[in-house]
Formats: sequence, structure tokens, C-alpha cells
Amino acid sequence: MARQKFDRSLVPPFPDLSYEMTLWRKGIQLIAGVDEAGRGALAGPVAAGVVIMPIDPELTVHLSGVRDSKQMTPAARELWAERLRSMACGCAVGYATNQEIDALGIVPATHLAIQRALEALPRQPQHLLVDYLELPNTSISQTSLVQGDRRSLSIAAASILAKTGRDALLRRLDLEFPGYGFAQHKGYGTLAHRRALVQLGPSPAHRLSFAFASPSAEA
Repeated sequence: MARQKFDRSLVPPFPDLSYEMTLWRKGIQLIAGVDEAGRGALAGPVAAGVVIMPIDPELTVHLSGVRDSKQMTPAARELWAERLRSMACGCAVGYATNQEIDALGIVPATHLAIQRALEALPRQPQHLLVDYLELPNTSISQTSLVQGDRRSLSIAAASILAKTGRDALLRRLDLEFPGYGFAQHKGYGTLAHRRALVQLGPSPAHRLSFAFASPSAEA
């Protein structure tokens, strides 16, 4: 079924607990926010964060600095990632490698990363709030939200864990494969990255199905 056109007026100033509270009132206690990072990069894995937050209507106060990770500074993301891990009932980050992305395609590889994150949780959620994607290979009920990381606090939290986890991995890849600038651009198609690709050719960390495609925005 085709998606209906999204009304951007539905996006609140900051992510909130509207969807979580509706589900809590129905007796659904274990709600996981799900988001990914790195879908549009030329190198490195795609990462998926999954976060189950405690039932607490005051979370919007306790997590007042949590946003869509793309709206936050690196320092703020790292600070909140630490706090989220200490507050969450369960959280995990899963990855699909650049080789798996080349073999499967980016959307199936993203589904694989999410499945690995779900499998790493200490307990399975009863419902998933997912940023945009619909997950075909899970029996867990789910709600797919356009711009979910700007609408749901749980999804925004997941976006922070996915982003900080992937960034740390790209910093390690920068040491393993120097010259590409992975620590700076995190594998995205910046001009400096593309120039390095022309000069050095792709590294074992690059997605060969992406490396010479048109530039992609960070996701």
C-alpha cells in the first residue's frame, strides 16, 4: 500500500511520548523505539539502535535534551547516549556489514541490523515504534512513523545510540584504513572522501555498490 502524504504539521517541536503513552494505557509495557544510522554512507556498516524506556510520563523532563541525533552535536550525542544506557529498561545496537549491504541491498541489510539489535535485548518488546521503515520479518507488532525520530522520544533515543555506536566504529576503521578520513565524515560521501576514493581506490570497508554512486545525505 502506498504511503499517504505526510502532514508536517504533525511534527512536534521536540519528540514526545504521545505514541508511548497511548500504548501504555492499553497495557503494552515494553515499547521499543527503533532507528538506524548510516544507510546513505559509502563505507562502513549500517547500524540500528533499539531502546525500551521505562513507563514514566516524566521522561520528557528527564530526557529534555534528546532529539533526532542529526539535530545534536557530537558531544551532546555522546552525553545522552551514556544517560540513555543507564535509564533504559533495555537497549542494544546491531550492525550489518558493508559486505552484507553489497550482497543484500541497503533495505534488507538495515532490517538485518535491526533484527540483530532486537535479538541482543535482555527481553523482547511487545511493540515497536520504528522510524519510517516497516519490518517484514518480525512477529512483534509495530508502528511505522514518518519522521519518527522527531515525533517519538523512544525513536529519538534509538537514533542517538545507533549514531554514536556507528561513529565509534568508524573511528576505529579510520585507524585501520588511514587516508580516507573516516573519523571525520563517518563514511558519508563528502568531497574529501570522494577525492580519497579517486586517489586510493576503495578500502575493504567500502560498500562497492555505493562507492562510486551519486553523493548521499547523512542518515
